[in-house]
Amino acid sequence: MKIVSIVGKKNTGKTSLTVKVIEELTRRGYKVASIKHSHHTMEMDKENTDTWKHKQAGSDVVVGIGSTTFFNIRKEMDLNRLLFLIKYMDEVDFVVIEGFKRYNYPKIITSPDVRDEYTIEEVDSFTIDQKGVEELVDLIGERGHDIVDTLYANNCGFNNGEAIAAEIRNGNLGIDELDNVHCYLSIDEKVVGLNRFVSDYLKQNVLGVINTLNLDDYGVEDIGKIELIIPDAKKTTPKDKNANILINDKKLEINQFTNNIVSNSINAMVKSLKTEEDIKTIDVEISNINDGNLIDADIDLKTNGNPVSINKFSRGILKETIFAIINTLKLDDKINNIKIKVEE
Repeated sequence: MKIVSIVGKKNTGKTSLTVKVIEELTRRGYKVASIKHSHHTMEMDKENTDTWKHKQAGSDVVVGIGSTTFFNIRKEMDLNRLLFLIKYMDEVDFVVIEGFKRYNYPKIITSPDVRDEYTIEEVDSFTIDQKGVEELVDLIGERGHDIVDTLYANNCGFNNGEAIAAEIRNGNLGIDELDNVHCYLSIDEKVVGLNRFVSDYLKQNVLGVINTLNLDDYGVEDIGKIELIIPDAKKTTPKDKNANILINDKKLEINQFTNNIVSNSINAMVKSLKTEEDIKTIDVEISNINDGNLIDADIDLKTNGNPVSINKFSRGILKETIFAIINTLKLDDKINNIKIKVEE
């Protein structure tokens, strides 16, 4: 998703230029979302309609569904929150924003007095012709980028979203040079950046659990986009854990960052089984893995040295998820056996 903002003083043609850009992007076959920012109260519903009456009665979120769907929410939302929700609801190629001049996204300006470090082009919206619009859209394709905090390019020496965004705006870094991030995360309406390893790790773990479910019962045939909401998450400070991992009876050397992720994930999964109140050690072994096929693989679990009996469904989840965790580490050897010991 590439984002660009069109900003300028009042009566400088922001809306007309926004419309031209959207039309050209659409003509090229792209899927476009747009956001309009205003300092005035904006009503998306006419007075005395049924949905208007819902809002007047006190509804905080009003949704109207017909040939189109609209949301009317009784609060001003942060731009990054809106961008995340667009990504959550639909797959779009471009988001064209009219306004929001104080945000850190590439800007096309329609008046010189709003120029800042995020400006990529100044345009006279009243005189620009079709060729100029086409060239402007070419530039947006090159300099537009996704939500700032989701940008990673460690392979290019950058791991800071702001620095990466600046390099893209200045034409020094291309979108195709960025890390391929597989997951997007928002916590308490704040977008949280995930690098390639963490995003891949979360993706593989979630898929590991989902692969154990009877999705046909819910009308799911092919897994495309997965949407997950955890509404009751409580902030806790987990105790420090350490994971010792053996693959095919050979110790796997991993850095502390990766070790923390693996140990906390294993600990969380086992705690969900409600085995013991105070778990000091976890031993898990998956054996007889045949070319990545886990159906006939065996799994043994112990907590505090005591064997744990788990049902077939839980066994499937643990096998799939732990195998997915190990796969994120990009091992070259075929995996036949996994042994993990987690302890304080």
